[in-house]
Amino acid sequence: MKKLLFILLAFPWFVACEFSKPDSEVKFPKLISDGMVVQRDIPIKIWGRGIPKEKVRASMAGAIGSTQVLEDSTWLVQLPPLPAGGPYELQVNLQTIKDVYIGDVWLAGGQSNMEWPLKSGVIGAEEEFANPDFSQIRFFKVANDYSAEEKSDVSGGEWKVANGENLPEFSAVAWFFAKRNHQEKNVPVGIIESNWGGTPAEGWTETKILAEIEGRSYTAESKEIVENPAKWREILSENEKRREMRDLLVKRPDSLAAGEVSSVGYNDGDWKSINLPAGNPLEHIAWVRKKFNLSSTGEAILTLSPINQMAYIYINGVQVHYKDWSATMSELKIPAEILKKGQNVLTVRAINTWNNKPEIGRKGEMYLTQNGRKINLEGAWTYSNDKVEPQLPVVEYHNWRPGFMFNAMIAPLTNYAIKGAIWYQGESNAGRHAEYRELFGTMITNWRARWEIGDFPFLFVQLANYMERKELQPDSDWAHLREAQTQTLELPNTGMATIIDIGEEGDIHPRNKKDVGERLWLQAKKVAFGEDLLASGPVFKEAKREGNELVLTFSDFGEGLKLSQGEELKGFIVEDAEGQFEVAKGMISGPNQVNLTIPEGFVPVGIRYAWADNPEVNLVNNLNLPTRPFKAGL
Repeated sequence: MKKLLFILLAFPWFVACEFSKPDSEVKFPKLISDGMVVQRDIPIKIWGRGIPKEKVRASMAGAIGSTQVLEDSTWLVQLPPLPAGGPYELQVNLQTIKDVYIGDVWLAGGQSNMEWPLKSGVIGAEEEFANPDFSQIRFFKVANDYSAEEKSDVSGGEWKVANGENLPEFSAVAWFFAKRNHQEKNVPVGIIESNWGGTPAEGWTETKILAEIEGRSYTAESKEIVENPAKWREILSENEKRREMRDLLVKRPDSLAAGEVSSVGYNDGDWKSINLPAGNPLEHIAWVRKKFNLSSTGEAILTLSPINQMAYIYINGVQVHYKDWSATMSELKIPAEILKKGQNVLTVRAINTWNNKPEIGRKGEMYLTQNGRKINLEGAWTYSNDKVEPQLPVVEYHNWRPGFMFNAMIAPLTNYAIKGAIWYQGESNAGRHAEYRELFGTMITNWRARWEIGDFPFLFVQLANYMERKELQPDSDWAHLREAQTQTLELPNTGMATIIDIGEEGDIHPRNKKDVGERLWLQAKKVAFGEDLLASGPVFKEAKREGNELVLTFSDFGEGLKLSQGEELKGFIVEDAEGQFEVAKGMISGPNQVNLTIPEGFVPVGIRYAWADNPEVNLVNNLNLPTRPFKAGL
């Protein structure tokens, strides 16, 4: 007895371990789950819910931490920094999180260009799919959600390993970035995707922070949301009910009704006429039909692109294709047994949940090819917006409102330590570019404050070239937005990937995502890992007038400036005191120097480069990285 008493007095830890062993059940947020990657070399937070006053003990890879559940049922344990490695098991009380790796974790945020998956026509995706197994790269896709108040957990998501099954669904930009991080640093990589197509920056920023900024387009609404939380809970609840009803209607057509409506013998005499691909009176769940004649039998190829957003496609009552919102329309092979000699009918069920106005086809891309003969499908079709299926309920996109996505898709993540963030957004703010520098900077500062891990690296993509090409376009919203993005580099630990050379005139979603991800990685190597390397294209330094020329000098020129294509320098315009602009021609005159000839009779007071929605540019450095767009006075 005395011996036992001695042991108890001499070793109080014995009492703690054996008589107060944590064994109560705890609950974790969705991020804390099997397959996760946690950030190396900084403290690791593990948190969740439990029974008040119960003890919680966590251990992993030799690191131990403990705490007590608070009265509000929440708990948080902090483990000391750990080096890269794995797989490990995280033990919390009697529960085990398996297959845990320690490495680099990045948040991939923004709108649809960050959201865009590898499977959706991305250049080079097939090469990635041919070698898809990277067991130490994992993605967590945060489910799209929004709320008028901050949530403690995301509404959906799970860690998925990079393999043949999962890889096609991953963000293409984030994948190419993560792959470089993994291969060059030889560490596991975790990507938390929290992005949503078409969304503005204010939706990703804390509402009360926005409410404190006076005189902006979002100020009044931000204040109103902060002051009336109960009202907004009710609005969102009713809207969610309508969304659920809409999604049930949209999800899939009744098979019997679809077969009847898409059959050759269906009577569409009370439908209206439409000329495709011209006008667009389509809305709700639109059904459109086109009869066509074939002079022979045999398989055919259907060309019918693009369709915005979703479509079910039928020929002679048989569904031949389903087109999802992010997928491109490829040529469809139509089996011979579906087609008939004589009259046939093509039917499309089209839905656009984005704006409730589906669009079908493009001139020159609507035809059927059979036995070398092209059957034109443009011209008169019949359509119905409401005779086949009921009209869709009105669903508003409240996720755009100030702070609503922050509350549901960012705030629940902020305990999870990250290396930094990669961001691709701005298209939805271009019309309000004058506010963007302040707004974007506020968002970055807000995130850093909430994560409480200092000024973590924030790397972002400057808007690509897009829309009709115009040589002189000084009032371009996209050019002004790019300038605001450049100005954001004044914040510490920020980096920007310029992609003014790889956009597409007719598509806001350029399919070259590999260069985007890899240019972000160059910024990461410099900003996040402190490497001394060339990470961007040439950056304008100054301009001086010498006679009838302007002499421009650049930094970040590497081994020297060069032209990416052609023999004539493109992209420079000059401005006079009256606000008139002219194109300035010139040449590369040194490793870091360009000489421009001032147009005769023109007195320049300013100069711009790549200043248009879709400028033609070709000045690069030896890494073929494009010169950053700029505007400067003289």
